[in-house]
Amino acid sequence: MGKHSAGIILFRRDPDGPRFLLVRPGGPFFAHCGDDPIWGIPKGEFNPEVETPTAAARREFSEELGPAAPRLTTLIPLGTVQQGAKLIHGFAAEGDFDPAQLQSNTFELQFPRGSGKIRSFPEVDLAAWCCRDEVRVLMHPAQRALIDRLIAQL
Repeated sequence: MGKHSAGIILFRRDPDGPRFLLVRPGGPFFAHCGDDPIWGIPKGEFNPEVETPTAAARREFSEELGPAAPRLTTLIPLGTVQQGAKLIHGFAAEGDFDPAQLQSNTFELQFPRGSGKIRSFPEVDLAAWCCRDEVRVLMHPAQRALIDRLIAQL
């Protein structure tokens, strides 16, 4: 069986339509992606035998956004999507977040590969509020169905 991941789409209702908080993965693997659609929802892996998708989504949301992440009371289930070998459990919540306050947790990696040098990288390095059209350009295609499901519920 593949890996499981869970995340939360934070949304807000602006006068010109809903906005969705997307994050860009950090680290050296995404540094040269240019205009590739690599942005996504704050999410991360979990073991379904140890943690529920809801608990994992809340944990990952806080870890990826940092101390300024809003405290969420109600989560809207959005079902799952497949991204490669990973099953993503999606949720949504209404709230606000200042992208300038992003303070993601980090991971360590030997980089450059084979150099023996261990470096620390943020799991996400940017966050931005996006309208529906921007989501279509920036977001990883496998995750777009979660936004579509949320829009249908709004």
